[in-house]
Amino acid sequence: MFEDSLIESGNKLQTKRGATTLLSFILQMMLVAILVLVPLIYTEALPMKALMSTVIIAPPPPPPPPPPPAPAQVVHVVKIETELVNGALRTPTKIPEKVKMIKEDATPPPSSAVAGVVGGVPGGMPGGQIGGVIGGIVSSVPVAVPKVAAPPPKLKISQGVAQGHLLHQVQPQYPAIARAARISGSVVIKATIGKDGTMQGLVVQSGPPMLINAALDAVKQWRYQPWVLSGEPVEVETVITVNFNLSGG
Repeated sequence: MFEDSLIESGNKLQTKRGATTLLSFILQMMLVAILVLVPLIYTEALPMKALMSTVIIAPPPPPPPPPPPAPAQVVHVVKIETELVNGALRTPTKIPEKVKMIKEDATPPPSSAVAGVVGGVPGGMPGGQIGGVIGGIVSSVPVAVPKVAAPPPKLKISQGVAQGHLLHQVQPQYPAIARAARISGSVVIKATIGKDGTMQGLVVQSGPPMLINAALDAVKQWRYQPWVLSGEPVEVETVITVNFNLSGG
C-alpha cells in the first residue's frame, strides 16, 4: 500500500477501479429509469386530485383595435365671381367672350300702372276722387244723418192722478180662507198702464200672501183712459193699493 501511494511506484499494482466505476454508472442509470417509469406504469401513485383541481385559465383575448378615423370631408368652395366690389362696379381684367344682354320688361301703359278708383272718370289721374272733381266736392260736403226718434219715456204719475183716469174697476173677491183666518190688510202693486189703457205689468211690492192673488186677479181687469203726450199715446207707471177689510170686503 505504501508503495502504491508513491508516484515512483510506476503503477506496478493492478486495481479494479475502472470496472467499479462503470458498474456504479450503470446502476445509477437503472435507478433513474425505474423512478421515471414507475409513475407512468402505476398511475394511481400520481396526485390526481391536485391535477384535477388545477384549472388552466386562458388569458383574456386582446381588446379590439380602435376604429379607423373617419375620412376628412372635402369641402368644395365655389367662388362666385361678381362684378361688384364693395358696392362699386369693378374694372374687368379681360374682355369676356360672351356679353349677357339684359332685356328689360316693357313699360305698362299708364292706365294699368296704377289702379284707378271704382266709379272714376275715364282718363283721370290715378288715385283721384270718385266722380271726378264734382264727386270730390260732393263728398266733402257733410251729409246730415237722420236722427232716429227715441221712444218717449214712461210717465210716472201718482195713485190719485191715475184714479181720475180709471174707466173700469173690478172689486177683488175676498178669499174665504183669509176671511176664516181673520186676515186683512192692503196689497201694494206697481202697475204699468199701456198706451191703450190696459194693465201690462203688475209687480207686487207688499201685502199679506193670502190676499195677493185675489188683488192681482182684480187689477188685471181694470181699464184706464190712455195718456197722450205731444199727440202720441204713452205708457204710464203708477202704484195701486187694494184694501181688504173684513167688515166691508
